[in-house]
Amino acid sequence: MSNTLPDLPYAYDALEPFISHQIMELHHKKHHQTYVNALNAAEAAYAKAATPKERIALQAALKFNGGGHINHSLFWKNLAPAASEKKGNGGVLKDGPLKNAIENTFGSLDNLKKEFNTTTAAIQGSGWGWLGLNPSTKRLEIVTTANQDPLLTHVPIIGVDIWEHAFYLQYFNVKADYLNAIWSVINFEEAEKRFLEGNGASKL
Repeated sequence: MSNTLPDLPYAYDALEPFISHQIMELHHKKHHQTYVNALNAAEAAYAKAATPKERIALQAALKFNGGGHINHSLFWKNLAPAASEKKGNGGVLKDGPLKNAIENTFGSLDNLKKEFNTTTAAIQGSGWGWLGLNPSTKRLEIVTTANQDPLLTHVPIIGVDIWEHAFYLQYFNVKADYLNAIWSVINFEEAEKRFLEGNGASKL
């Protein structure tokens, strides 16, 4: 079955002023669609591959484009229109299990934001910053992955795309401004759902 581009759960301009309509439309329609198309092509080629050498040669394309599809599908759900703009619930961490876990691990949401932003901004080149649930210890940890590598060691709770296509048209080369802004549109309700699922049956 072919992979398909998922619809966004909001309009392209819904995350403004923190992420522009132009970025969201290009990011979704062009970049994510490209990963989907390339993944489908790689999967079709893999199905026809006759030798181990041919299958091995396709591993990089499967990992890169498959990761891009997985990561972006999660990313869109991890965002929501900003409560500060009276548009939605973005940026609001309500009392509950996720807030308790964040405060137990990092001391406060502000401390999490600072540590997450520092770690993610330090990624060399392109990649992703993650708040992940360690399936062994059941503790929240900040981790990064390079390029489009999906997060396989942890249950992804929040993922932030630090590829330039995610922010450059609005924030230019200032990653710190983008990282500070994106917390205003983080969907903590979706994050808590993932956290609860991870604490039950760890779904990667």
